[in-house]
Amino acid sequence: MTFWQSCALVLDIDGVIRDVSQSYRRALADTVEEFAGQRPSPDDIDRLKQEGFWNNDWEASQELIRRLAPQVEVGYDRIVDFFQSRYRGQNWDGYINDEPLLVSREFFASLQDRGIVWGFFSGATRASASFVLDRLGLVNQVLVAMEDAPGKPDPRGLIEVAHRLDRDQVIYVGDTVADMLTVVRAREQDQTRAYQAIGVIPPHVQDENSYGEVLRQQGADRVLRRLIDLTF
Repeated sequence: MTFWQSCALVLDIDGVIRDVSQSYRRALADTVEEFAGQRPSPDDIDRLKQEGFWNNDWEASQELIRRLAPQVEVGYDRIVDFFQSRYRGQNWDGYINDEPLLVSREFFASLQDRGIVWGFFSGATRASASFVLDRLGLVNQVLVAMEDAPGKPDPRGLIEVAHRLDRDQVIYVGDTVADMLTVVRAREQDQTRAYQAIGVIPPHVQDENSYGEVLRQQGADRVLRRLIDLTF
């Protein structure tokens, strides 16, 4: 058995499998602008995400509204509804359709050919995650989504995927500080397996070196420009 065949490869979805710069992040900016009257810049969103506790974009929207317009009182449900009206649309005709894929079906075919097992741990809703996996022809996947586990950096979702894939070594690929911290905490809570964190630079990032250094500081063992740069 090769090294990779002895591992479970667990993948984040947003920023790793699909480019969400014109979907989730756009809906986040729209939502903040709607309620706070100010539109956050991509750097504003990055700085918030780098705090490591705002992986959920609904909660990130709420937090940016609070910071930009502390006098505004808006319920969380209204924030979610507005966000979803932009991201998902009425009949899945929203920004979710503006998500370029960052990998191809051939990438997963190559994993299968090598006998590598994989699964997904994502902060996206199950419906949104399944939407992109369906585009890749991936059905009946091991997937833990927003509804299935606490949000990152809580590691319970990652540990659940690792348990279902049944390997002693786990490699998690993500693109945010929260993803890296999830691996750090998984090592503390599940000492029956060895966990490794691989950071990927999301497509919208301009300063790749600085972003990569932040991921390393927060626990990344390796940093790649793209998931497809991962060698087996």
